[in-house]
Amino acid sequence: MRPYLLTLLFLGGTLAISAQYKEFKLKKQTFELHNVTGSIIKFQGKKVLKIERDLEAIPFDVNNIEATVDEPHYARLVGLEDFEHGTIEVDMYSQLQDPAPYPGIAGFIGVYFRIQPDDSAFEGIYVRPKVGRVNNQQYRNHAVQYISYPNAKFDMLRKSDPGKYEGSAPVALKEWINMRIEVNGDFAEMFINDAKYSTFVVDKLLGEHSIGGVGLYVDIGTIGYFKNLKVVKRDYREPQKEGVKVDDI
Repeated sequence: MRPYLLTLLFLGGTLAISAQYKEFKLKKQTFELHNVTGSIIKFQGKKVLKIERDLEAIPFDVNNIEATVDEPHYARLVGLEDFEHGTIEVDMYSQLQDPAPYPGIAGFIGVYFRIQPDDSAFEGIYVRPKVGRVNNQQYRNHAVQYISYPNAKFDMLRKSDPGKYEGSAPVALKEWINMRIEVNGDFAEMFINDAKYSTFVVDKLLGEHSIGGVGLYVDIGTIGYFKNLKVVKRDYREPQKEGVKVDDI
């Protein structure tokens, strides 16, 4: 583990602040903690990265949820800053903190991608495992979430385009979830548990940046465990033309 350091540098008479984040190594990969606490532990017989949102680094405000969730709290994969098109796959396990810091916690866990070096922008797809299999379709429809930081977080998208950037997925708390995200240009789709067909699609990514880093995300009230992260970069692929017209449904 590399500890967090705050370095003060004088550059041409100007005081500059350089942050060095805690780092943890899992097998051959190194992860840098951004506004999360974490450790490498043995969990169910395997070494995993365990992370939780650091509420001291970015406080949570129950009266201002939109401004204090979907923020840059994640573990960044070190050495990969040029992900544009390709595959991100990871096994993740979500459980709720007890006691709960907020009644609305849902096990928020997922992936950020195209992260800018200064954390100023990124795309994200995550799940809410608590509602993935409940006997209420309205809640199930919130099991998956797409966001684009900083201008399109969940609450804004839910108000501006209800249902377009959320969906259902067969996920649950306290079990391993395999998430695979395929990114191609401004299109992304998510597969759960080796399913043949995608569970969720984003037909138009909203971010202004097409290239950046990859990270593992948790939010308020989640204890997240991650293993087997795989990132494969590839060239852009021309989309195949669909043979089904759907604009008249």
